[in-house]
Amino acid sequence: MSRLPPTILIVDDDPAQRQLLSDFLGRRGFLTQQAASAEEALNSIRESLPALVLLDVRLPGQSGLEMLTEARKFAPNLPIVLITAYGELRQAVVAMKAGATDYLTKPLDLDELLAVVSESVPGGALPEAHKFSLPPLPEGFVCQSLALRRVLETAAAVAPAEVPVLITGESGSGKEWLARIIHLWSRRSGGPFLAISCAAVPETLLESELFGHIKGAFTGAVQTRPGLFRSAAGGTLLLDEIGEMPLHLQAKILRVIETGEILPVGADKPERVNVRLVAATNRNLEEMVTTGKFRADLFYRLNVIELRVPPLRERMEEILPLARHFATQLTHHPVRFSPEAEECLLTYSWPGNVRELRNAVHRGCLLSRGNVILPEHLPPAVTRTLPTGDHTPATGRLSQLEQAAILAALNECGGNRTRAAQKLGISRRALIYKLRAMEAEGMTLPGPGGRSAG
Repeated sequence: MSRLPPTILIVDDDPAQRQLLSDFLGRRGFLTQQAASAEEALNSIRESLPALVLLDVRLPGQSGLEMLTEARKFAPNLPIVLITAYGELRQAVVAMKAGATDYLTKPLDLDELLAVVSESVPGGALPEAHKFSLPPLPEGFVCQSLALRRVLETAAAVAPAEVPVLITGESGSGKEWLARIIHLWSRRSGGPFLAISCAAVPETLLESELFGHIKGAFTGAVQTRPGLFRSAAGGTLLLDEIGEMPLHLQAKILRVIETGEILPVGADKPERVNVRLVAATNRNLEEMVTTGKFRADLFYRLNVIELRVPPLRERMEEILPLARHFATQLTHHPVRFSPEAEECLLTYSWPGNVRELRNAVHRGCLLSRGNVILPEHLPPAVTRTLPTGDHTPATGRLSQLEQAAILAALNECGGNRTRAAQKLGISRRALIYKLRAMEAEGMTLPGPGGRSAG
């Protein structure tokens, strides 16, 4: 008789957050239960002891820390992992002293979550999960790298939930593409997808563009306009470059998230809206929060799950497929790149990312006057990097010495990521990112309990 998979109890007062974690863990073979309060969770633990509890610190009524103390009285060995917001690490330290097994900080990294769960579940064995397959991708979207695949797996977990999403990444890396994919994979895919660049609209007009206005609200308002929030009803609205949004409008966006209501310019009464909000930025919002240029409360409401689009230099496998796709798209017939041109494309660092690659290919198609693109058809900045020796890009790769130290720490700690990170003197999240880079190079890493994680 086969054993039942471990049951994870998810305790959070936000139903969308509970469902997101439940869907993610369910796809990986776990059974899940949900509780919206400490009291409900304690009753669930008494009735049917789960294998592990994921416990949010902030709960209505009895807090997560108070619940932890209460649960330890009758379930002293139950693994309990605390989830705490960035900036509340002092509470996490208190929780560890009170008997928490481990803690995770928001925004959650789902790979890190899975690693902590696998380490904390008794026996350390993950259930037999079905191989995770992505939903269909839009036509023309290229994904051949492990780095982008991991982002899309997280997007697939986030898409069905109603939580806001914050997408970060360098300019031109494909943040709007990812936002469109989240909309496509969501329950709102039948509704509209609208996008606005907060940097491209003058500050004096941005509020009206977002929330609409009534006739006569200001000089030139000759008719009522619905605004993007109302136009996107039933669908998704992307606020691109949200780091450029003025502070007074950030407060109004926070109100929309918390109440589901907007106040059009010149209106007396708020109106309810039904919109999934996705935000994107190429700026470091955490630094902006510390300098007072971005609201901390809005940042934490947007940044529930970390979705960082890797730059093109970390997705080298996709450069040539993307280049061929752009060339065919632009010319409507097959186009080849000479070996020397391919070498230029692969050794250039692409600071402008996918957008710069598309522009370079466009130039090549215009100048080639045929079916073969040569180095001289590409921009000078790209051909300047034509190598003379070993030209394997070093960006994003770890040194052999660093890889050896990480492997040694993992082996000494039986594959336990948390203890290995402590041994190396780095955060667990930093270790997870380094392990991803090693996996991208084809390395097999020891998993929890010493088994292979590959």
